[in-house]
Amino acid sequence: MNNNFKDISEALAWAEGTHCAITVCDLEGKVIFMNERSRATFDKEGHTMLGQNLMPCHNERSQAKIREMIATDTVNCYTIDKQGVKKMIYQTPWRDSNGKVCGMVEISMVIPAEMPHYVR
Repeated sequence: MNNNFKDISEALAWAEGTHCAITVCDLEGKVIFMNERSRATFDKEGHTMLGQNLMPCHNERSQAKIREMIATDTVNCYTIDKQGVKKMIYQTPWRDSNGKVCGMVEISMVIPAEMPHYVR
C-alpha cells in the first residue's frame, strides 16, 4: 500500500461505517486517512486534517510518544474522559505488505463508565 489518498481510502473503506474514530498518518505525521467518525471529531468549520501534519496538534510529550511508537514499533493505549464521555484510545504503528512500518493508526472508541471484564 502506498500513501496515495485514493489507494488508502479504498483499502480502508470498511472503516467508514464503524462506531469508532479511525485516523491514519504516515511516518512524518501527515494524516492520510480519516473515517467518518474521525472527520466529525477533528474536522472543524470545514477545515480538514486530511493531508495535514498532526504533530502541531499535540504537545511536545505527545509528539515524542508518537515518534517513539513509530521508531520502536510499540503500542500506546489509554482511556480518557472528555466532556463527560469516556473513550479508549489505541495507537499502533501500521505496516505495508512487506512488514515495513509506514506510520501510525489511532482508534478512538466511546466506552461505558463500567465495562464487564471476562477472563477466558
